[in-house]
Amino acid sequence: MFRRVLGKTLGFVGYTIQYGCIAHCAFEYIGEFVVCSGPSMEPTIINHDVVFSERMSRHLCKIQKGDIVIAKSPYDPNMNICKRVIGLEGDKVCTSSPSDLFKTHTYVPKGHVWLEGDNLRNSTDSRSYGPIPYALIRGRVCLKSLAAVRGVLGHSFLRSVIFFTFHAILPLALTLTDGA
Repeated sequence: MFRRVLGKTLGFVGYTIQYGCIAHCAFEYIGEFVVCSGPSMEPTIINHDVVFSERMSRHLCKIQKGDIVIAKSPYDPNMNICKRVIGLEGDKVCTSSPSDLFKTHTYVPKGHVWLEGDNLRNSTDSRSYGPIPYALIRGRVCLKSLAAVRGVLGHSFLRSVIFFTFHAILPLALTLTDGA
């Protein structure tokens, strides 16, 4: 009896570890869902839109001008930012705000990118903190939540599904593996 229970428990723990490893690899190397907050990317991405950020482009050097990317904030490494790539290394970019009378320009240094929000008047971006290292890019946005889905289900439903998936299921699997 004890052996059977122990065998089933160890089998469950083994499967949990396997699925946890698969989930970790999927989120780390393939992509992740991100809830974007703030007005800096409006009207392209509205506050609380859910996007899918794929990570393969980052590893294969396929980030191009015009791509929307998720990157680590240069001010706070615990925060992510969602911005559009305006310039790649070697490109000449405008560093002044749209309202400035005199325009200033700079060149993006090697190994860096220039990121700006679509809502220039309401965005803290490379115009504030300069070019960011390419290594801070986490992934390229390739899918955005559909407006029809957002209208029918609402943001709160999408947020709760994502919250439940990432904050209830995965920690439960990790907790079960830590207790073994």
